[in-house]
Amino acid sequence: MKKVFSIIAVAVVATFVACGPSAEEKAKMEENAKRIQDSITAAINASMNAATAATDSVAAAAAAAAANAVTTATDAAAKAVEEVKK
Repeated sequence: MKKVFSIIAVAVVATFVACGPSAEEKAKMEENAKRIQDSITAAINASMNAATAATDSVAAAAAAAAANAVTTATDAAAKAVEEVKK
């Protein structure tokens, strides 16, 4: 009985060792990993571009608001000077 069990155990171990991925399967796995990596890189780049565009938009709006505030303050000061002169 020990011999039969030993032979079966050796056969099972040999089967698992022999059933590793083939070169073709390894190439497919590497290709798939490369495709996924490229997809993640593209998603990160798109996200970074969107964030940069949003930041630029906010900065432009803040600059416009500051320019508007300066213009309003300048106009108010000019009106105050005119009122004082009268």
